[in-house]
Amino acid sequence: MKLTENQIEEIADNLDAGMRCFYHHKAGKIITILNFDSWDAADEESWEEEESKEIDKNWDDYFEFVGLDSHESFRIMADFSENIDNIKLQEKLIDALNRPKPFRNFKWQIDNSGEYRQLWFDFKKLRCIRWVKKQINLNKDDFNE
Repeated sequence: MKLTENQIEEIADNLDAGMRCFYHHKAGKIITILNFDSWDAADEESWEEEESKEIDKNWDDYFEFVGLDSHESFRIMADFSENIDNIKLQEKLIDALNRPKPFRNFKWQIDNSGEYRQLWFDFKKLRCIRWVKKQINLNKDDFNE
């Protein structure tokens, strides 16, 4: 079963939000659960606990999508910074990435950049979708493509 563009977008959005996403090979179903490694105070919901047990019990029937690591996330921020048309903001973003705590500094600059904030979200979403598609292409046997 082939994933639809909507399913790919859903997976990308959930991975970006820090969730864990699994694809059931046979049913073509996507299961999303909290990533308890990244959610300190999260309480596991009973439905998530059931789905987690189902995945653990039938691990070979699932493919887990991997979220972006910090290196990939940094690369996306750098690519965005290098390609925007506002030179002043570009300099601020590149400076933010070269200082300690680059993620926090970049976020602060983007949050205060007016219209470029939405451009950033759109750019990042496209790159997250590309990340999911790359995983699908590298694991075609799991997706019957």
